[in-house]
Amino acid sequence: MAFHSISDDLAREAAALLEKHGSQQKAAKAAGLSRSAFQNRLKRAAERGFMGFVPVLPGYRVSRSAVEQGADGKTVRQWIEQKPERGDVFKVPAGQVVKGVSALVDEDGREIVKWVKTREDAATSDALSAIKAAFDDYSPAPPIPAPTVCDDDLLTAYPLPDLHLGMHAWGRETGESYDLKIAAERARQMAGALIAQSRPSREALVLGLGDLFHMNDRTNMTPRSGHILDVDGRWPKVFSVGVRLVMDLIEFAAQKHEIVRVRFLAGNHDPDAAIALTVALSIFYAGNPRIVVDDNPSLVFYHRFGRVLLGATHGHTMKPERMAMMLATDRPEDWGATTFKHMFFGHVHHESAKEIGPVRVESFNTPASKDAHAHGGGYRSGQSLNAITFHREQGEIGRHRVNLVPALKLAA
Repeated sequence: MAFHSISDDLAREAAALLEKHGSQQKAAKAAGLSRSAFQNRLKRAAERGFMGFVPVLPGYRVSRSAVEQGADGKTVRQWIEQKPERGDVFKVPAGQVVKGVSALVDEDGREIVKWVKTREDAATSDALSAIKAAFDDYSPAPPIPAPTVCDDDLLTAYPLPDLHLGMHAWGRETGESYDLKIAAERARQMAGALIAQSRPSREALVLGLGDLFHMNDRTNMTPRSGHILDVDGRWPKVFSVGVRLVMDLIEFAAQKHEIVRVRFLAGNHDPDAAIALTVALSIFYAGNPRIVVDDNPSLVFYHRFGRVLLGATHGHTMKPERMAMMLATDRPEDWGATTFKHMFFGHVHHESAKEIGPVRVESFNTPASKDAHAHGGGYRSGQSLNAITFHREQGEIGRHRVNLVPALKLAA
């Protein structure tokens, strides 16, 4: 980069123009310069003494002032010390976080200068490296032919609640082992069986209800509460396995349904990882008109199908009563035009269903095993996956269910 010094003549001219016009904006216009370029000339003029020493010179700040008084208390003279202005307010660069602050102090401990040390943001770095690893050496298969038989009046929802990929459970302690391999193979088996037995609806909704991943990044802690987690595997590996698993489930559904809508909500365990997953899927399937990835980062999902209004959230931010009210408030036109209204949520790991006005608010079992915390707390809910089929005029018309049975449990 070339640097050009400002001559004394140009500096004197800038000082004269400021005195003549009275403002930097008018003086800059008269000089035919931008305001920033004119201010740069004024700074050079001030440094070289062409503007006198009346406080405060352009581009400078008062660093110290002093007054000399005579015996009668009257001011004899006063002076100030000026130093160049400081730079702009420091902003941490994108992708960086502050890792420490250092300061130079005088003998009395007063700060002379301070500097901020930054490092690459581990969460951002983890997400980027994990996304890259998930697609390394991955060659997508040719587009799956659309099924020949589909019912245009049907939509089948596949809620995927709380798989907690990357969670580790020791069977001797919890009664059932769980790790990354078990979780992925179990989800493939159960989801494959569920899709095979479901209705041949034209539309499918693959709906992740949050906490697909047990941990959000390599810190292995819950982001909000900082709870230490029992984990299996390095974070990039967990994320890579999760992306491939989700892609398999999407493509299983695409063999059965003509249109596959995909949405993965953030949970309290994986708020950033869920977004990274969605970005990866939306890019990967951008050219496939049969697979529609919803990349809305909101904690809430809505979809209308004829006279059916569906909503979903993970469940860690609100109670069921608020979910029902939110559905009415956020979608007033759809609310008035529909008869059958459903809100789905996860988080609690057990089945519940409650009618709040016209809204059925429902949670689901998870196929995941219990970790030491859940097992020690006495949680013993069943383990299953469900598919719910809706008719666009008649609402829910059927369900299919796959329970985790001993034949599907995989030894650690």
